[in-house]
Amino acid sequence: MSDLLERLRGRGWRMTSQRRVVAEVLAGDHVHLTADEVHALAVQRLPEISRATVYNALGELVLLGEVIEVSTDGRAKRYDPNAHHPHQHLVCSQCGTVRDVHPTGNLLADLPAEERFGFTVSQVEITYRGLCPTCA
Repeated sequence: MSDLLERLRGRGWRMTSQRRVVAEVLAGDHVHLTADEVHALAVQRLPEISRATVYNALGELVLLGEVIEVSTDGRAKRYDPNAHHPHQHLVCSQCGTVRDVHPTGNLLADLPAEERFGFTVSQVEITYRGLCPTCA
C-alpha cells in the first residue's frame, strides 16, 4: 500500500473506489501530475470515474494537507503527494519533467535579515530549472 493511502486510512478518509483510484494514481516517488493526467490514469483503472470526481478528490487532498499543489510553469497545477517531507523541485525547462530535490542547509537562514524587509518568513519555495539528461 502506498504512503498516501496509509496516511489517508489513518486519518479516516472515506475511501470510495473513486478516491482510492485517485490516491493510487498519485502513489510513488517524484509524482507531479496535472489533474488531467490524474484523470487519464484513473480512467484506465476505473473507466466510469468523472473529471469532476478527480478534481473534487484532489481538492480534498490538498485541503487535508496530504497533497501539495505545485505550479512549475505558470499554467497547470501539479499535485505532489510528497507533502510530509520537506523538499524543493527541479524542473526541466524543455520537457517539463519535475523531480523532488533535497538541498542541504537551511534555506530560511540563507536569506539575510536585510533582504527580509521586516517579513516573518514561514515558508520557502525554490524551483531549480535546467535541462534533464534526455533533453540536454
